[in-house]
Amino acid sequence: MIPLLLTLLAQNFEQRGFFENDTLLYPQTAPNDSAQIVNETLFRWEASYKIAPWLKISGAFDAETDTHQQVERAFHLDFDGRSIQRPAFSLRRYSATLHKGKFTAELGRQFIRWGKTDILNPTDVFAPKDYLSSVVAPDFLGVIAARATIEQGNNTFDLIWQPWFTPSRTPLLDQRWTVILPAAAGVSIQDQGARYPGRSQFGARWNHIGSGYEYSFCYFDGFNYLPLFSSQFNPAANTLGLQRYYPELRLYGADLAVPLRWFTVKGEVAYFTSTTPDTDQYALYVIQLERQWKEWSFVGGYAGEVLTRAGNPLEFSPNQGFARSFVGRAAWTIDPNRSLAIETAVRAGGSFTRFEYSQTYGQHWRVTPGFAWIRGDMTDFIGEYRRNSYASLALRYSF
Repeated sequence: MIPLLLTLLAQNFEQRGFFENDTLLYPQTAPNDSAQIVNETLFRWEASYKIAPWLKISGAFDAETDTHQQVERAFHLDFDGRSIQRPAFSLRRYSATLHKGKFTAELGRQFIRWGKTDILNPTDVFAPKDYLSSVVAPDFLGVIAARATIEQGNNTFDLIWQPWFTPSRTPLLDQRWTVILPAAAGVSIQDQGARYPGRSQFGARWNHIGSGYEYSFCYFDGFNYLPLFSSQFNPAANTLGLQRYYPELRLYGADLAVPLRWFTVKGEVAYFTSTTPDTDQYALYVIQLERQWKEWSFVGGYAGEVLTRAGNPLEFSPNQGFARSFVGRAAWTIDPNRSLAIETAVRAGGSFTRFEYSQTYGQHWRVTPGFAWIRGDMTDFIGEYRRNSYASLALRYSF
């Protein structure tokens, strides 16, 4: 009886994980950051258990450290992702998923993605990112939310309530991915943390699959996960204090995908409006073509912006920064063990190209070398990072 019970428990339990070491090499120093080699080490363990046919719990745990003080040196377990630095220990995900017929609900910290386009997703408002290590290659963060999905024929209705705000993690003010203007040279910059919103957020999305097309409409009422900065200058101490705050945001969005004979046409648009004074109001849109050819996949298009109100210039907004650019991505699956990917964004004042080659060895090891090439003018969002071109090497052991 006991062996049978253990077998049943094992069948309902799944786990996986990895150790990964990433090294970044910057050929150039930055005015506020002389380090040229940054090393990061991450351990991640993911597990899930099916309690019943209709109930599953999932979790993921991260432990990490680095050489550049982007990771906290405090011994505590992070649950909400609100720290300015990365936590040394965190619950990346913890959620329960209930599924019954046409109804699915997920409660807890989870990953929520909206939209259909690549590189830039205007409607992806429940997906904050971690920009600490790289603005051009961020990682996604989970959010604490209740999500209900109802499927009815060709229609899917998505309702989300987020009671606890999770911001994007922005570059540290004393490191190279924060570009200090020449006018602030010689001024001591002080990080005064963040002011977080107090109320909850709500979103709804309707997706319809038709004969030869798919489209959706969405609505969001909450806060922008990308911050504005308030500043306070102390002339006696020659210091400038910067504090993050997150403006209210209301979003109206839509996306569309139409498969044609030679390629698939995808489009996505969102209008961002806010009641917070001194805040940008704008529309972002993406039009792209996508094609799969043998082991190759190609994506190319244009990301645009229409600014209807200009606000606080002290902002960190990669979504707008990568707009008004031609974007593209190509990926080649060479064989089951090797792959190659290139992505780029080119606009009038700046450009970046990122390359990655990945190869597995045996059942557990993967090596991924790559580089990012960034060029442009200091007046451009991408171009201001022109001293941040880098080479990278990631070594992963999976279990």
